[in-house]
Amino acid sequence: MNFRTGRIHDVVVRDLVRHTDPRGWLIEIFRHDEIPSELYPVMSYVSMTAPGVVRGPHEHADQADFFAFIGPSTFRIFLWDARKDSATYGQHQVFDAGEAQPRAVVVPAGVVHAYKNIGDRPGMVINSPNRLFGGWGRKEPVDEIRHELNPSTIYRVE
Repeated sequence: MNFRTGRIHDVVVRDLVRHTDPRGWLIEIFRHDEIPSELYPVMSYVSMTAPGVVRGPHEHADQADFFAFIGPSTFRIFLWDARKDSATYGQHQVFDAGEAQPRAVVVPAGVVHAYKNIGDRPGMVINSPNRLFGGWGRKEPVDEIRHELNPSTIYRVE
């Protein structure tokens, strides 16, 4: 498949506002009055990614990810619309987010996604997905299709 470059339908990329005062700073990541109820987070986690490291590409059959890239460091986000019923099926979207440009990124189910720390120090990513990892009590199969394990994948991080 040859992907076209462009914005992907249903993906939300929102610049985050850093409120700074003498004590430090604060960034609102999400609010229920700004997102549809089907995207409300049900859990949250923080990960640290070393410089040069790629996480993904992978996708979810039912889960939407609600990422916050706030720094430190900078990430390059890669998205591929693999949803055959989507108006932007076959689109590929790439953009940066992190310390210099904090952003929230909502990735719906069926959109393949990856990110790479392109900075020179470890970077933190917050994710607040709308489904529990491994289901209630971690007793269900994990909703992940891991393309990074396939050496012939069409989803390539440049």
